[in-house]
Amino acid sequence: MIQVFDLAVLAARQEQPAALFAVAALGIVDSLAAGSLTPTDATRAFFHAKNCRFVRSRLRDKRADEVMGRGVQLADLFDALPAEEAYREFQHELQAMKALCHALLEAERIAV
Repeated sequence: MIQVFDLAVLAARQEQPAALFAVAALGIVDSLAAGSLTPTDATRAFFHAKNCRFVRSRLRDKRADEVMGRGVQLADLFDALPAEEAYREFQHELQAMKALCHALLEAERIAV
């Protein structure tokens, strides 16, 4: 069974919810890269509608919003593209998501 992450609950008492989001998203991305989490399971656990709404309304950061948007679409790559092309695009998306998360963390570090 996949644990569902509720960012609103996790970030309720955090002074830096964007940093918490970035670290959590990096963990999901690393799990996807390692193959221990499928794109479908990642969508159910993390990139779901409730978390997308939280990111858009509470974090109000384009980078976080882009991470969520890319994450939601990961499973569709394997439905829409031939396997080899889907895998390449999947790896590209994971790298882009990592870069966005690191940029969020850097922005939080500078802001403090």
